[in-house]
Amino acid sequence: MPELPASVRVALWVTHAWSGGTTLTHAIDRALPDVEHTEGLVEQVRVWRDLGEAALLVALPGPGDLHGLPRCGPVATDAAVEAGEAVFVAGLGGMLVPQVSTFGSEGALGLRIDWAEHDADPVPPHRIEALEPSQLERHLRGHLLSAIDELDRIGGTPWADDLSRDLLDDRLGADWALPDAMPERARKVIGLAGTVAVAAEVGLGASGAVTAAHDEERAAALRRLARSCEQTLADATNAACAQLAGWVPIR
Repeated sequence: MPELPASVRVALWVTHAWSGGTTLTHAIDRALPDVEHTEGLVEQVRVWRDLGEAALLVALPGPGDLHGLPRCGPVATDAAVEAGEAVFVAGLGGMLVPQVSTFGSEGALGLRIDWAEHDADPVPPHRIEALEPSQLERHLRGHLLSAIDELDRIGGTPWADDLSRDLLDDRLGADWALPDAMPERARKVIGLAGTVAVAAEVGLGASGAVTAAHDEERAAALRRLARSCEQTLADATNAACAQLAGWVPIR
């Protein structure tokens, strides 16, 4: 099964723990089951919780697109863009950026994530509270349908036949090992956005365009779709975290 970004999983599970749904240790284990060692995460989220934070939020920035990233210095911005993800808190301000590496000997490699702390400005709560999963879903579906029309116009085979037939099936991404307490609408949007993002990446790695020019045009369309999915994934995650934290009613 494809995995959601580590920061998405951490934001959801830590916020669930902060709301009393589980212990922080269990939350980290559930969020990062494939990671043998983490550094800098548990200590910082404990500090944030002790200082009154109730929601851990996520940003999935990309080159030239800082959507959802709190205002921060150039070093922090560059680190988040390079990683493609970060978690942050809105009230006090502050951000953690993951750096993934491996350790051990060949044939027995372990995965570790070091979380680097960076200063970041607070984020006005109304920006998070205004995120509505149903609107995010409509927006994403509109982008998806437009992308499919564009890819049909370009020609070639952007996906394997079985994947293209199932791309709009809501069953895809239904089981992502997320907290049971998550609002169902947000869970649905996260599953759809995560699945289509993976499908776009699969398409980028496939051949089948008619000409080199068509191949580049198709790749550009898939990159736009992937970026839209990443933005929706971050927004839907933050909407879910706002509800888990009790900022807004579950809807």
